[in-house]
Amino acid sequence: MGTRVHVEFWLDDADSRGPALLERCMNEMWRIDHAFSPMRDDSELSRLNRDAGRDWVEVSDELMDLLQRSRAASERSGGAFDITFASVGRYYDYRQGRLPTPEEKKAVAAINYRFVELDGVKRQARFADPRVYVDLGGIAKGWAVDRVIGILQAARVRTASVSAGGDSRILGDRLGQPWTVGVRDPRKADGVAVLLPLVDTAVSTSGDYERFFEKDGVRYHHILDPKTGDSARGAMSVTIIGPDATLTDSLSTTVFVLGADKGLALIDTLPGIDAIVITPAGELRYSRSLEPLSGHRESSTRE
Repeated sequence: MGTRVHVEFWLDDADSRGPALLERCMNEMWRIDHAFSPMRDDSELSRLNRDAGRDWVEVSDELMDLLQRSRAASERSGGAFDITFASVGRYYDYRQGRLPTPEEKKAVAAINYRFVELDGVKRQARFADPRVYVDLGGIAKGWAVDRVIGILQAARVRTASVSAGGDSRILGDRLGQPWTVGVRDPRKADGVAVLLPLVDTAVSTSGDYERFFEKDGVRYHHILDPKTGDSARGAMSVTIIGPDATLTDSLSTTVFVLGADKGLALIDTLPGIDAIVITPAGELRYSRSLEPLSGHRESSTRE
């Protein structure tokens, strides 16, 4: 999945299942990477991208589930979350500092989640525009985290932490204390903007510092605005806290694209979801339910 994966859990001293259980967890991460990586020619997602622009393609139950969840996230956000962003996003190269050419940028017309047509009964998908290209990076890491948590729950593990990049989910507390998750300062690699004490929850962070390059004084990063095919500029970092990582993963991207005002307004309509936004000016903004912890809605991360 192009990121670091971390799995940590506790078992009783007499329980010898640890190594085998850890291997099952990591194998599940590898399985999901193999199925849904757009960088692997033999992945199911790559087959969809190759063939769905020509005709209906049969997909697995798991991929259909992810496509349907992605559709729901798009509808909930008014299109701010859109897996077809990759119709243009595929032409960026963040390691080489490459922008799409003017001709490649025309594929912005193919960024529209409605162009991914789904037949849930026949378990098929197709693209209404042959230029459509899908990337599940805004939801699949959270899905992988939730799948591994499911393995641990089935094994009756009560204390655990699983993360894939900026997406994490924790079971229980950390031996009597909350787990502590730090929200990175987006402009200080070793800096922490917020420390979150958490129990039995999921948390996802999207930031403009994860994959980016600068050209002529402009930062280009991997979180694209579906309306423009250009990097979204409404935030430097968004952290979402909620019940499962699949949901928090998609919402962190959503709020990043919407920006602080519209994004927090959306979060405030969703029960059980909290958000912290670091704006382009470096201000901390909180969803309504977190305001008592912050003291006020805005505070600066800078001295």
